[in-house]
Amino acid sequence: MRAIAAQFSNYLCRRRVTINQQSRNFSSSNSKDEHLLLEHEVERKFGWLLKSIFFGSALYAGYQFFPYMGENLMHQSVSLLRVKDPLFKRMGASRLARFAKDDGSRMKIVELGGDKELINMLSTAKDDRTRKAALNALSQLSQSDEVLASLYRAGAISVIRSAPSSLEDADIEKFKSSLMKRFQDLKYDVSS
Repeated sequence: MRAIAAQFSNYLCRRRVTINQQSRNFSSSNSKDEHLLLEHEVERKFGWLLKSIFFGSALYAGYQFFPYMGENLMHQSVSLLRVKDPLFKRMGASRLARFAKDDGSRMKIVELGGDKELINMLSTAKDDRTRKAALNALSQLSQSDEVLASLYRAGAISVIRSAPSSLEDADIEKFKSSLMKRFQDLKYDVSS
């Protein structure tokens, strides 16, 4: 029993010495740890500063560069409406529908001849998906009064009325009725 008690007290004494040495080591390295933490914090903040400068520069460059790309994409989209393949026509029409979000872009599409090409696409469409894409783009374009006047002059009303209805796709009827209502709201003659 005494041997066990001696070993136990010996173990406790060694343990106290190592604890005291660790605490002394910790207190002397505490300033080193604080210095490392401070360095790490400065590096992190400097990294965020560099990232912010980079993203700000990229945003500025994108803002300067993409308006030209947008106009070029509009021109390409109108060109897609002239292709014979209905898939490419649908792609061009869906792009134009996405571009037609403000009056300026709607007028740019009209200047490029997109309104006439969409009317031609609708009149020659042989399937519901192509008609739906053309009607959707025309519906987006018609949100501008000036574009609506251009559509009226191009004969859009007769083409919209003569477009076959679809039993499978209710969106076609929805687009047709919204376009006709838009013409009626601005007092255009829709009886022809």
